[in-house]
Amino acid sequence: MLFKRDIFGNLIIIKRMMYTIVGLFSYLGLNMRNRMRLRNSRILADLPDSNVLIISNHQTYYRDVMAILHSICSAKWGTFDNLKTPVYLLRPFTRVFYVAAEETMKESGLIPRLFTLAGAITVKRSWRAKGLDVDREVDTRDVDKIDMALSDGWVITFPQGTTKPFAEGRKGTALLIKKNRPVVIPVVINGFRRAFNKKGLKLKKKGVDLDVQIKAPLDIDYEAPAEAILAQIMDAIEQSDKYRFQHYLPREEK
Repeated sequence: MLFKRDIFGNLIIIKRMMYTIVGLFSYLGLNMRNRMRLRNSRILADLPDSNVLIISNHQTYYRDVMAILHSICSAKWGTFDNLKTPVYLLRPFTRVFYVAAEETMKESGLIPRLFTLAGAITVKRSWRAKGLDVDREVDTRDVDKIDMALSDGWVITFPQGTTKPFAEGRKGTALLIKKNRPVVIPVVINGFRRAFNKKGLKLKKKGVDLDVQIKAPLDIDYEAPAEAILAQIMDAIEQSDKYRFQHYLPREEK
């Protein structure tokens, strides 16, 4: 049991240690210097242990993942809709992986290394590299890695692949859903862009209300075209044109 490994050969005990370290590091910014409001996290408690895909909008490189991991671990511990006491970090739920850009995770520094050990699935973005737009084929090895992760646990992914608000969603997420038919859980986050820098490692402002809303599993027609599934998930994470127009309406018209 001590030397149990995940599907990629990583020692579970090491992952637990990394979850605890990253969790303690991030807790101060999430729920002490700021206020994280977690809603509907009970939904996470009764999900299966594998083939669960969590989709979310994206505001910072790292802090978004930290917040979702806190939400999952607290729900699996049996604490819902609050992070008041992080006792759940004593025995975190480690069957969670998250998709991250390879070039981001290769950055120097302690945090990227810890995040990689905690369950990162590094992928080469087919549309962006070194800050420039590119157009290259999807690496099938990256797709295989995500398939493997879903077969063994939960996967967190950000369909937009960028922290830019209301950016176009990537069709690859929809194809992943069609292929694996996972339980899809939408998460909508807000406030992180105001509180942290783009990477999410430095605090920009204290006292910000951070919002993490867990939504019910999507009712997906897996036989539908990928474009239809993509539209459904973008609407679920409130990044579709409908929400863009609402966002820019004058306050009195909302």
